[in-house]
Amino acid sequence: MTVQGLPMTVPAPDLPARVRIHEVGARDGLQNEKTAVPTAVKAEFIRRLAEAGLTTIEATSFVHPEWVPQLADAEDLFPQVAELPVALPVLVPNQRGLDRALALGARRVAVFASATESFAKANLNRTLDESLAVFEPVVRRAKDEGGHVRGYVSMCFGDPWEGAVPLHQVVRVCRALRDMGCDELSLGDTIGVATPGHVLELLSLLGEEGVPTNVVGVHFHDTYGQALANTLAALQHGVTTVDASAGGLGGCPYAKSATGNLATEDLVWMLQGLGIDTGVDLGRLVATSVWMAEQLGRPSPSRTVRALSHKEQ
Repeated sequence: MTVQGLPMTVPAPDLPARVRIHEVGARDGLQNEKTAVPTAVKAEFIRRLAEAGLTTIEATSFVHPEWVPQLADAEDLFPQVAELPVALPVLVPNQRGLDRALALGARRVAVFASATESFAKANLNRTLDESLAVFEPVVRRAKDEGGHVRGYVSMCFGDPWEGAVPLHQVVRVCRALRDMGCDELSLGDTIGVATPGHVLELLSLLGEEGVPTNVVGVHFHDTYGQALANTLAALQHGVTTVDASAGGLGGCPYAKSATGNLATEDLVWMLQGLGIDTGVDLGRLVATSVWMAEQLGRPSPSRTVRALSHKEQ
């Protein structure tokens, strides 16, 4: 499913030699499906992603089933993939979610904060500061258990209710998560409104305020077709962790204007062309997304998946 000699490798200056892709399709992608995907299909999806060379695959979320019914099978799913030789972070919204994850042996967890009051209330039913207060004991306990904690920060570049989000507001939340012990942060463009200059300005301000680039990842949605451009800007600033979703699955259940995540295949195509190592076999990844699209009964929105699978036919 790949084209011989393409993309042609032409490196660009001031870019990292390697990028770690934080694959979110199995969690962030499948949580947005209208109907629940069978547990066996989810497990096979994760296995195929690992075989394609992805080393960090976000497996599921230990949220209350009423909140995200599509991921109500977390206790059944995680043991089926726990022995894979890859990192399998899981989302935990509170102490109860952390307890459930730890009981199954999960030691890489993520908390999901907001840069805005409106989204905190819509997503967490709390004010921004109240949500941070909930996360503090979760992060502390996870760290006490020897865990690795990722802090998601949503609405970093725009909010459907509040519009433009002041940069200092995003920085405040990022610093709070770092201060409570988060090992890494993921800056979320939840509704896909960021542009490259905006990305560079936020990353620069974070560095000035004591949040180093080497703990920052980026999570772009492609609502306005800017996800790859924004990713390139982040790479030029020194970011080496990029979130992406196989086949472009996902959106955001609490922000109706959000479209799909950056497709992992589109990201890998660009990075291969730039000579940046990811460890991912693009052909196997495309085949995995074609298979997953068949399970979901619709074509993949990824341009690279469509282009390469079409050439195979």
